[in-house]
Amino acid sequence: MANHSSFPPKPTDSELEILSFLWQHGPSTVRQVHDHLAETKEAGYTTTLKLMQIMHEKELLSRTEEGRSHVYTAKVQEAETRQTLLDRFVETTFRGSAAQLVMQALGNHKTSARELDEIRQLLNNLENNH
Repeated sequence: MANHSSFPPKPTDSELEILSFLWQHGPSTVRQVHDHLAETKEAGYTTTLKLMQIMHEKELLSRTEEGRSHVYTAKVQEAETRQTLLDRFVETTFRGSAAQLVMQALGNHKTSARELDEIRQLLNNLENNH
């Protein structure tokens, strides 16, 4: 089932957990992924297996056979996936306004002086590039 749209498929929260593990740890078996997920939530091995098979069909993961095990690798890049999710979130939640997103985020959380300095530096870089 190939994905022919211009956007990669949007991963669900559970799929993002699996992708995050694979981005951090590299190619892994279902057992390795499942053991990690089972540390923080109730999940049956067959549920993890089925989810990873669906992710393979959605072209979020690639799969190779090593002995009796399948080894899965993330087919989508972390930065690209984050950007796609962020773009969709900004578009649907803030009507496309990144400024509204930033103001909401900064207004709701305690921002450290170091984070504010990083934000100022980012803003300065953006201004200098325009």
